[in-house]
Amino acid sequence: MEGSFDSRPWLRCYRCWSTDLEVQVHYDGVHKIDLETGEHAEPIEQIQEAVVQCVDCMHDQPHLLFVGDRVEPIEDRWERMVAGTPWVASCTVSVNTDEVETCTGPEAADALSYAAFGDHGTREFFTHVRFHKHEDDNRTIVVHLLVELYARSQDEATDVLEEAARGPIAITSLAEESRPPAASGGADPH
Repeated sequence: MEGSFDSRPWLRCYRCWSTDLEVQVHYDGVHKIDLETGEHAEPIEQIQEAVVQCVDCMHDQPHLLFVGDRVEPIEDRWERMVAGTPWVASCTVSVNTDEVETCTGPEAADALSYAAFGDHGTREFFTHVRFHKHEDDNRTIVVHLLVELYARSQDEATDVLEEAARGPIAITSLAEESRPPAASGGADPH
């Protein structure tokens, strides 16, 4: 049964286990025009971004990539996210003030999450910035966060947080949560 779903356990939502996924492709390009045919010729500049998203729960799927014309798993991430369980950590990450785009206004939470954990903080982890404080004469910002991530063990959850942190991290608590129920396909999940 080559190509069956059973051979692709990663091709599901890591959050609700739904198999109803879609790829949202955003393309921006500048192309030369062929003067003889009027058709576009070779591209001068192209940018394509794609996000795999669950249709049922609307969560992005950071364990999946759209490459060429197919979805593929990210090898160091998919098994942890699909086979793992959610873990919630209370932690602080100390970052250089220059790493924080803004710490006030509506974009502050995303900017502080990104400063603390990079792309993991805005794409893979569910982060809630509780508060932040400036230290060392405003050279350092200490970000206090609640973070939900997926891992197969407490050690793996700790390792993932420590590897993603963009500064010294202190994990004050780490607890395993129960996984949300699998999507049933017909019932409204909301």
